[in-house]
Amino acid sequence: MKTNLFTIAAVAFIIATAAQAQTAREEIRELPRRAGSNYLAYLDPVKPLTKAPKGYVPFYMSHYGRHGSRWLLNDGDYMNPIKTLRRANELGKLTPKGQQVLADLERFYPTTVRRLGDLTPVGERQHHGIGRRMTERFPEIFRGNAEVDARSTVVIRCILSMTAECEELTAFNPKMKMYNDVSEAFQFYLNHDFDGVVRAQNSNGNRGRAVDKAKKDYTHPERFSALLFNDRQYVADSLNAGSFMRSIFNVATNMQSHDTDIDLLDLFTNDEMYDLWKITNIDWYLGYGAAPQTGGVMPFNQANLLHNILETADTIVNKRNWNGATLRFGHEVCVMPLACLLELDSCGVIVEDLETLDQKWVNYRIYPMACNVQLVFYRPKKGDGPILLKALLNENEASLPLPTDNYPYYKWTDFREYFGNKLRDFETKYPAENYPRPQRRR
Repeated sequence: MKTNLFTIAAVAFIIATAAQAQTAREEIRELPRRAGSNYLAYLDPVKPLTKAPKGYVPFYMSHYGRHGSRWLLNDGDYMNPIKTLRRANELGKLTPKGQQVLADLERFYPTTVRRLGDLTPVGERQHHGIGRRMTERFPEIFRGNAEVDARSTVVIRCILSMTAECEELTAFNPKMKMYNDVSEAFQFYLNHDFDGVVRAQNSNGNRGRAVDKAKKDYTHPERFSALLFNDRQYVADSLNAGSFMRSIFNVATNMQSHDTDIDLLDLFTNDEMYDLWKITNIDWYLGYGAAPQTGGVMPFNQANLLHNILETADTIVNKRNWNGATLRFGHEVCVMPLACLLELDSCGVIVEDLETLDQKWVNYRIYPMACNVQLVFYRPKKGDGPILLKALLNENEASLPLPTDNYPYYKWTDFREYFGNKLRDFETKYPAENYPRPQRRR
Protein backbone atom coordinates (compact mmCIF):
# COMPACT_ATOMS: atom_id res chain seq x y z
CA MET A 1 0.00 0.00 0.00
CA LYS A 2 2.82 2.39 0.84
CA THR A 3 4.36 1.82 -2.57
CA ASN A 4 1.05 2.47 -4.29
CA LEU A 5 0.46 5.69 -2.36
CA PHE A 6 4.00 6.83 -3.08
CA THR A 7 3.43 6.21 -6.78
CA ILE A 8 0.12 8.06 -6.67
CA ALA A 9 1.70 11.02 -4.88
CA ALA A 10 4.57 11.07 -7.37
CA VAL A 11 2.15 11.09 -10.31
CA ALA A 12 0.14 13.88 -8.67
CA PHE A 13 3.29 15.92 -8.19
CA ILE A 14 4.28 15.41 -11.84
CA ILE A 15 0.81 16.52 -12.97
CA ALA A 16 0.99 19.61 -10.77
CA THR A 17 4.49 20.63 -11.78
CA ALA A 18 3.81 20.02 -15.46
CA ALA A 19 0.82 22.34 -15.21
CA GLN A 20 3.00 25.01 -13.63
CA ALA A 21 5.73 25.08 -16.25
CA GLN A 22 6.93 28.55 -15.34
CA THR A 23 9.38 28.88 -12.49
CA ALA A 24 8.59 31.17 -9.57
CA ARG A 25 11.31 33.54 -10.79
CA GLU A 26 9.66 33.74 -14.21
CA GLU A 27 6.20 34.19 -12.71
CA ILE A 28 7.34 37.04 -10.46
CA ARG A 29 9.13 38.74 -13.33
CA GLU A 30 5.94 38.43 -15.40
CA LEU A 31 3.72 39.73 -12.58
CA PRO A 32 5.81 41.39 -9.83
CA ARG A 33 2.95 41.59 -7.35
CA ARG A 34 3.22 37.80 -6.92
CA ALA A 35 6.26 38.58 -4.75
CA GLY A 36 3.76 39.75 -2.14
CA SER A 37 3.07 36.13 -1.14
CA ASN A 38 -0.14 36.23 0.95
CA TYR A 39 -0.76 39.83 -0.18
CA LEU A 40 -1.18 38.74 -3.80
CA ALA A 41 -4.55 40.00 -5.02
CA TYR A 42 -6.64 37.04 -6.15
CA LEU A 43 -6.08 35.90 -9.73
CA ASP A 44 -9.27 34.78 -11.44
CA PRO A 45 -9.06 31.29 -12.95
CA VAL A 46 -8.49 31.15 -16.69
CA LYS A 47 -8.47 27.42 -17.46
CA PRO A 48 -11.78 25.75 -18.32
CA LEU A 49 -13.01 23.00 -16.02
CA THR A 50 -12.97 19.36 -17.08
CA LYS A 51 -16.44 18.15 -18.05
CA ALA A 52 -18.23 15.99 -15.51
CA PRO A 53 -18.09 12.23 -16.17
CA LYS A 54 -20.92 11.03 -18.39
CA GLY A 55 -24.17 10.75 -16.48
CA TYR A 56 -22.91 12.70 -13.44
CA VAL A 57 -24.06 16.03 -12.04
CA PRO A 58 -22.66 18.23 -9.24
CA PHE A 59 -24.87 18.44 -6.15
CA TYR A 60 -22.72 19.61 -3.21
CA MET A 61 -19.80 21.94 -2.56
CA SER A 62 -17.68 21.89 0.62
CA HIS A 63 -15.61 25.07 0.84
CA TYR A 64 -13.14 26.97 2.98
CA GLY A 65 -12.11 30.45 1.87
CA ARG A 66 -9.93 33.26 3.10
CA HIS A 67 -11.14 36.85 3.35
CA GLY A 68 -10.29 39.14 0.47
CA SER A 69 -7.67 41.87 0.20
CA ARG A 70 -7.23 43.99 3.32
CA TRP A 71 -5.31 46.78 4.93
CA LEU A 72 -2.18 45.73 6.82
CA LEU A 73 -2.77 44.60 10.39
CA ASN A 74 -0.57 46.91 12.47
CA ASP A 75 -0.11 50.66 12.55
CA GLY A 76 3.64 50.17 12.75
CA ASP A 77 3.60 48.47 9.36
CA TYR A 78 2.80 51.87 7.87
CA MET A 79 4.17 54.30 10.42
CA ASN A 80 7.61 52.85 11.11
CA PRO A 81 8.88 53.38 7.54
CA ILE A 82 7.37 56.88 7.59
CA LYS A 83 9.18 57.73 10.83
CA THR A 84 12.49 56.50 9.41
CA LEU A 85 12.09 58.58 6.27
CA ARG A 86 10.89 61.66 8.18
CA ARG A 87 13.92 61.58 10.44
CA ALA A 88 16.27 61.27 7.47
CA ASN A 89 14.46 64.04 5.61
CA GLU A 90 14.81 66.43 8.54
CA LEU A 91 18.56 65.83 8.40
CA GLY A 92 18.71 66.31 4.63
CA LYS A 93 19.61 62.68 4.02
CA LEU A 94 16.95 61.75 1.45
CA THR A 95 17.39 61.70 -2.29
CA PRO A 96 14.57 63.13 -4.44
CA LYS A 97 13.30 59.57 -4.82
CA GLY A 98 13.34 59.13 -1.06
CA GLN A 99 11.34 62.33 -0.65
CA GLN A 100 8.82 61.06 -3.18
CA VAL A 101 8.42 57.78 -1.31
CA LEU A 102 7.90 59.65 1.95
CA ALA A 103 5.27 61.84 0.30
CA ASP A 104 3.48 58.78 -1.11
CA LEU A 105 3.43 57.03 2.26
CA GLU A 106 2.19 60.12 4.07
CA ARG A 107 -0.51 60.61 1.46
CA PHE A 108 -1.68 57.02 1.90
CA TYR A 109 -1.41 56.80 5.69
CA PRO A 110 -4.69 58.63 6.53
CA THR A 111 -6.63 55.90 4.71
CA THR A 112 -5.33 53.36 7.23
CA VAL A 113 -6.61 55.09 10.36
CA ARG A 114 -9.10 52.80 12.13
CA ARG A 115 -9.05 50.52 9.09
CA LEU A 116 -6.23 48.14 10.10
CA GLY A 117 -7.09 44.64 8.94
CA ASP A 118 -10.34 45.72 7.30
CA LEU A 119 -11.56 44.31 4.00
CA THR A 120 -10.92 46.71 1.12
CA PRO A 121 -13.20 47.30 -1.88
CA VAL A 122 -10.75 45.19 -3.88
CA GLY A 123 -11.30 42.33 -1.44
CA GLU A 124 -15.07 42.65 -1.61
CA ARG A 125 -14.98 42.46 -5.41
CA GLN A 126 -12.87 39.32 -5.24
CA HIS A 127 -15.58 37.50 -3.29
CA HIS A 128 -18.36 38.74 -5.52
CA GLY A 129 -16.42 37.22 -8.41
CA ILE A 130 -15.88 33.90 -6.63
CA GLY A 131 -19.55 33.66 -5.65
CA ARG A 132 -20.71 34.50 -9.16
CA ARG A 133 -18.43 31.87 -10.69
CA MET A 134 -19.74 29.25 -8.26
CA THR A 135 -23.20 29.68 -9.76
CA GLU A 136 -21.88 29.85 -13.33
CA ARG A 137 -19.72 26.75 -13.04
CA PHE A 138 -21.98 24.64 -10.83
CA PRO A 139 -25.54 25.91 -11.30
CA GLU A 140 -27.00 22.52 -10.35
CA ILE A 141 -25.67 22.96 -6.80
CA PHE A 142 -27.47 26.26 -6.25
CA ARG A 143 -30.76 25.76 -8.10
CA GLY A 144 -34.23 25.03 -6.77
CA ASN A 145 -34.44 24.24 -3.07
CA ALA A 146 -30.69 24.55 -2.55
CA GLU A 147 -29.52 24.82 1.04
CA VAL A 148 -26.41 26.83 1.83
CA ASP A 149 -24.85 26.86 5.30
CA ALA A 150 -22.29 29.70 5.45
CA ARG A 151 -20.22 30.31 8.57
CA SER A 152 -17.45 32.77 9.32
CA THR A 153 -14.91 33.50 11.99
CA VAL A 154 -15.76 36.49 14.16
CA VAL A 155 -13.36 38.76 12.27
CA ILE A 156 -15.15 41.52 10.35
CA ARG A 157 -13.21 41.10 7.09
CA CYS A 158 -14.23 37.43 7.02
CA ILE A 159 -17.88 38.21 7.74
CA LEU A 160 -17.97 40.77 4.92
CA SER A 161 -16.28 38.31 2.56
CA MET A 162 -18.96 35.74 3.37
CA THR A 163 -21.65 38.35 2.80
CA ALA A 164 -20.28 39.25 -0.65
CA GLU A 165 -20.26 35.64 -1.85
CA CYS A 166 -23.70 34.90 -0.42
CA GLU A 167 -25.13 37.98 -2.14
CA GLU A 168 -24.12 36.45 -5.47
CA LEU A 169 -25.67 33.09 -4.59
CA THR A 170 -28.99 34.61 -3.56
CA ALA A 171 -28.98 36.84 -6.65
CA PHE A 172 -28.71 33.65 -8.71
CA ASN A 173 -31.50 31.93 -6.76
CA PRO A 174 -33.54 34.11 -4.39
CA LYS A 175 -35.51 31.03 -3.29
CA MET A 176 -32.54 29.12 -1.90
CA LYS A 177 -32.38 28.44 1.83
CA MET A 178 -29.46 30.55 3.02
CA TYR A 179 -28.19 30.18 6.57
CA ASN A 180 -25.45 32.55 7.78
CA ASP A 181 -23.85 32.31 11.18
CA VAL A 182 -20.92 33.85 13.04
CA SER A 183 -19.89 32.69 16.49
CA GLU A 184 -16.99 31.97 18.81
CA ALA A 185 -18.45 28.45 18.92
CA PHE A 186 -17.04 27.78 15.44
CA GLN A 187 -13.55 29.09 16.10
CA PHE A 188 -12.18 25.65 17.01
CA TYR A 189 -12.35 24.60 13.36
CA LEU A 190 -12.77 27.86 11.41
CA ASN A 191 -9.78 29.71 12.84
CA HIS A 192 -6.27 28.44 13.30
CA ASP A 193 -5.50 27.32 16.87
CA PHE A 194 -2.30 25.36 17.33
CA ASP A 195 -2.53 21.69 18.25
CA GLY A 196 -0.10 20.87 21.05
CA VAL A 197 2.36 18.87 18.94
CA VAL A 198 2.24 21.50 16.21
CA ARG A 199 2.95 24.22 18.75
CA ALA A 200 5.90 22.23 20.07
CA GLN A 201 7.40 21.80 16.61
CA ASN A 202 6.76 25.44 15.76
CA SER A 203 8.79 26.48 18.79
CA ASN A 204 11.69 24.08 18.24
CA GLY A 205 13.85 26.93 16.95
CA ASN A 206 14.39 25.51 13.46
CA ARG A 207 11.92 27.88 11.87
CA GLY A 208 13.39 30.98 13.48
CA ARG A 209 16.97 30.01 12.67
CA ALA A 210 16.12 29.23 9.06
CA VAL A 211 14.25 32.50 8.58
CA ASP A 212 17.06 34.50 10.18
CA LYS A 213 19.51 32.81 7.81
CA ALA A 214 17.24 33.55 4.84
CA LYS A 215 17.01 37.22 5.80
CA LYS A 216 20.78 37.40 5.94
CA ASP A 217 21.26 35.52 2.67
CA TYR A 218 18.52 37.16 0.61
CA THR A 219 18.34 40.76 1.79
CA HIS A 220 20.68 42.97 -0.25
CA PRO A 221 19.83 46.60 0.61
CA GLU A 222 22.84 48.41 -0.85
CA ARG A 223 21.30 49.58 -4.14
CA PHE A 224 17.92 50.19 -2.55
CA SER A 225 19.42 52.32 0.24
CA ALA A 226 21.39 54.41 -2.25
CA LEU A 227 18.17 55.03 -4.17
CA LEU A 228 16.47 56.64 -1.15
CA PHE A 229 19.32 58.02 0.97
CA ASN A 230 22.12 60.34 -0.13
CA ASP A 231 24.57 59.52 2.66
CA ARG A 232 26.01 56.00 2.86
CA GLN A 233 27.55 56.64 6.27
CA TYR A 234 24.20 57.82 7.64
CA VAL A 235 22.62 54.56 6.49
CA ALA A 236 25.40 52.54 8.12
CA ASP A 237 25.21 54.46 11.41
CA SER A 238 21.49 55.13 11.76
CA LEU A 239 19.54 52.35 10.00
CA ASN A 240 19.11 48.64 9.96
CA ALA A 241 19.12 48.80 6.17
CA GLY A 242 17.89 45.24 5.63
CA SER A 243 14.99 45.58 8.03
CA PHE A 244 14.01 48.93 6.52
CA MET A 245 14.09 47.50 3.00
CA ARG A 246 11.80 44.64 4.07
CA SER A 247 9.41 47.06 5.79
CA ILE A 248 9.01 49.13 2.61
CA PHE A 249 8.58 45.93 0.61
CA ASN A 250 5.81 44.88 3.00
CA VAL A 251 3.86 48.07 2.31
CA ALA A 252 4.68 48.02 -1.40
CA THR A 253 3.39 44.49 -1.99
CA ASN A 254 0.12 45.18 -0.16
CA MET A 255 -0.69 48.28 -2.21
CA GLN A 256 -2.38 45.88 -4.65
CA SER A 257 -5.10 45.52 -2.01
CA HIS A 258 -6.25 49.07 -2.78
CA ASP A 259 -7.58 51.17 -5.62
CA THR A 260 -4.64 53.56 -5.63
CA ASP A 261 -2.16 55.12 -8.03
CA ILE A 262 0.70 54.63 -5.55
CA ASP A 263 3.15 52.04 -6.85
CA LEU A 264 6.16 51.29 -4.69
CA LEU A 265 7.19 48.05 -6.35
CA ASP A 266 9.20 50.02 -8.90
CA LEU A 267 11.66 50.71 -6.07
CA PHE A 268 12.84 47.10 -6.31
CA THR A 269 14.61 45.18 -9.05
CA ASN A 270 13.30 41.81 -10.18
CA ASP A 271 16.13 40.05 -8.36
CA GLU A 272 15.47 41.97 -5.14
CA MET A 273 11.76 41.14 -5.25
CA TYR A 274 12.51 37.50 -5.89
CA ASP A 275 15.01 37.28 -3.04
CA LEU A 276 12.70 39.00 -0.57
CA TRP A 277 9.89 36.68 -1.63
CA LYS A 278 12.10 33.66 -0.92
CA ILE A 279 12.36 34.69 2.73
CA THR A 280 8.59 34.61 3.13
CA ASN A 281 8.33 31.39 1.16
CA ILE A 282 10.70 29.65 3.56
CA ASP A 283 8.94 31.10 6.61
CA TRP A 284 5.50 29.89 5.55
CA TYR A 285 6.72 26.47 4.47
CA LEU A 286 8.28 25.87 7.87
CA GLY A 287 5.25 27.25 9.69
CA TYR A 288 2.43 25.59 7.74
CA GLY A 289 3.79 23.10 5.21
CA ALA A 290 4.91 19.48 5.57
CA ALA A 291 8.44 20.69 6.34
CA PRO A 292 10.74 18.01 7.81
CA GLN A 293 12.57 20.81 9.64
CA THR A 294 9.48 21.30 11.82
CA GLY A 295 8.58 17.64 12.13
CA GLY A 296 6.26 17.37 9.13
CA VAL A 297 3.24 17.97 11.37
CA MET A 298 2.39 21.60 10.67
CA PRO A 299 -0.53 20.88 8.29
CA PHE A 300 -2.26 18.99 11.10
CA ASN A 301 -2.91 22.36 12.66
CA GLN A 302 -6.08 22.09 10.58
CA ALA A 303 -7.08 18.61 11.74
CA ASN A 304 -10.31 19.95 13.26
CA LEU A 305 -11.20 21.67 9.98
CA LEU A 306 -10.63 18.49 7.99
CA HIS A 307 -12.68 16.51 10.52
CA ASN A 308 -15.50 19.01 10.00
CA ILE A 309 -15.26 18.70 6.22
CA LEU A 310 -15.41 14.88 6.38
CA GLU A 311 -18.13 14.64 8.99
CA THR A 312 -20.33 17.25 7.35
CA ALA A 313 -20.06 15.48 4.01
CA ASP A 314 -21.01 12.19 5.72
CA THR A 315 -24.40 13.70 6.59
CA ILE A 316 -25.05 14.92 3.05
CA VAL A 317 -23.69 12.59 0.36
CA ASN A 318 -26.52 10.05 0.67
CA LYS A 319 -29.35 12.60 0.46
CA ARG A 320 -30.62 11.68 -2.96
CA ASN A 321 -32.75 14.75 -3.73
CA TRP A 322 -30.67 17.33 -1.89
CA ASN A 323 -28.36 20.01 -3.29
CA GLY A 324 -26.42 22.86 -1.69
CA ALA A 325 -23.15 23.94 -0.13
CA THR A 326 -21.23 24.30 3.10
CA LEU A 327 -19.23 27.53 3.01
CA ARG A 328 -16.62 28.39 5.62
CA PHE A 329 -14.76 31.71 5.82
CA GLY A 330 -11.55 32.47 7.66
CA HIS A 331 -7.87 33.12 7.07
CA GLU A 332 -4.82 32.11 5.06
CA VAL A 333 -3.31 30.47 8.15
CA CYS A 334 -6.07 27.90 7.68
CA VAL A 335 -6.20 27.60 3.89
CA MET A 336 -2.44 27.13 3.66
CA PRO A 337 -2.13 24.13 6.02
CA LEU A 338 -5.45 22.69 4.81
CA ALA A 339 -4.15 22.62 1.23
CA CYS A 340 -0.96 20.96 2.50
CA LEU A 341 -2.93 18.47 4.63
CA LEU A 342 -5.01 17.56 1.57
CA GLU A 343 -1.78 17.30 -0.48
CA LEU A 344 -3.32 19.34 -3.29
CA ASP A 345 -0.96 19.41 -6.27
CA SER A 346 2.52 19.95 -4.80
CA CYS A 347 1.31 21.57 -1.56
CA GLY A 348 2.32 18.54 0.52
CA VAL A 349 5.81 18.15 -0.92
CA ILE A 350 8.67 17.40 1.49
CA VAL A 351 11.78 19.51 0.89
CA GLU A 352 14.94 18.79 2.90
CA ASP A 353 17.11 21.48 1.30
CA LEU A 354 15.54 24.90 1.77
CA GLU A 355 17.91 26.33 -0.82
CA THR A 356 15.81 24.51 -3.44
CA LEU A 357 12.38 25.24 -1.91
CA ASP A 358 11.53 27.92 -4.47
CA GLN A 359 11.75 25.26 -7.20
CA LYS A 360 9.28 22.89 -5.50
CA TRP A 361 6.86 24.79 -3.24
CA VAL A 362 5.52 28.26 -4.06
CA ASN A 363 3.41 30.02 -1.45
CA TYR A 364 1.50 32.53 -3.58
CA ARG A 365 0.03 29.73 -5.68
CA ILE A 366 -1.68 28.50 -2.51
CA TYR A 367 -2.76 31.49 -0.43
CA PRO A 368 -3.38 34.77 -2.23
CA MET A 369 -6.02 37.09 -0.85
CA ALA A 370 -9.44 35.33 -1.09
CA CYS A 371 -7.73 31.94 -1.57
CA ASN A 372 -10.08 28.99 -1.28
CA VAL A 373 -10.45 25.24 -1.40
CA GLN A 374 -13.59 23.87 -3.04
CA LEU A 375 -14.51 20.19 -2.95
CA VAL A 376 -17.23 19.58 -5.52
CA PHE A 377 -19.31 16.39 -5.19
CA TYR A 378 -21.01 14.59 -8.08
CA ARG A 379 -23.64 11.83 -8.22
CA PRO A 380 -25.29 9.92 -11.08
CA LYS A 381 -28.32 11.62 -12.59
CA LYS A 382 -30.04 8.25 -12.73
CA GLY A 383 -29.45 4.90 -11.12
CA ASP A 384 -26.65 3.91 -8.80
CA GLY A 385 -22.97 4.71 -8.93
CA PRO A 386 -20.19 5.93 -6.68
CA ILE A 387 -20.18 9.50 -5.40
CA LEU A 388 -17.30 11.38 -7.06
CA LEU A 389 -15.54 14.60 -6.13
CA LYS A 390 -12.90 16.91 -7.45
CA ALA A 391 -10.77 19.47 -5.64
CA LEU A 392 -10.28 23.06 -6.70
CA LEU A 393 -7.52 25.22 -5.28
CA ASN A 394 -8.29 28.86 -6.00
CA GLU A 395 -10.87 27.60 -8.49
CA ASN A 396 -8.29 25.61 -10.45
CA GLU A 397 -8.52 21.83 -10.63
CA ALA A 398 -6.00 20.20 -8.31
CA SER A 399 -4.66 16.69 -7.91
CA LEU A 400 -5.21 14.54 -4.81
CA PRO A 401 -2.99 11.69 -3.52
CA LEU A 402 -5.56 9.09 -4.57
CA PRO A 403 -5.95 6.57 -7.38
CA THR A 404 -8.17 7.58 -10.27
CA ASP A 405 -8.70 6.64 -13.89
CA ASN A 406 -10.65 9.82 -14.55
CA TYR A 407 -8.59 12.81 -13.32
CA PRO A 408 -9.56 15.25 -11.81
CA TYR A 409 -12.43 13.11 -10.45
CA TYR A 410 -11.96 10.79 -7.48
CA LYS A 411 -14.22 8.46 -5.53
CA TRP A 412 -15.60 9.98 -2.33
CA THR A 413 -15.10 6.66 -0.53
CA ASP A 414 -11.37 6.73 -1.39
CA PHE A 415 -11.12 10.33 -0.23
CA ARG A 416 -12.96 9.55 3.02
CA GLU A 417 -10.84 6.51 3.78
CA TYR A 418 -7.48 8.10 2.96
CA PHE A 419 -7.94 11.30 4.93
CA GLY A 420 -9.83 9.61 7.77
CA ASN A 421 -6.86 7.26 8.17
CA LYS A 422 -4.42 10.13 7.89
CA LEU A 423 -6.09 11.96 10.78
CA ARG A 424 -6.34 8.78 12.89
CA ASP A 425 -2.67 7.98 12.32
CA PHE A 426 -1.67 11.46 13.47
CA GLU A 427 -3.92 11.37 16.54
CA THR A 428 -2.66 7.88 17.47
CA LYS A 429 0.97 8.92 17.15
CA TYR A 430 0.39 12.15 19.06
CA PRO A 431 -2.41 11.42 21.57
CA ALA A 432 -4.27 14.36 23.04
CA GLU A 433 -3.24 13.52 26.61
CA ASN A 434 0.38 14.15 25.61
CA TYR A 435 -0.24 16.96 23.15
CA PRO A 436 -3.38 18.93 24.11
CA ARG A 437 -5.42 20.11 21.16
CA PRO A 438 -8.50 22.26 20.62
CA GLN A 439 -11.63 20.39 21.66
CA ARG A 440 -13.63 18.90 18.82
CA ARG A 441 -17.33 19.61 19.04
CA ARG A 442 -20.06 18.32 16.76
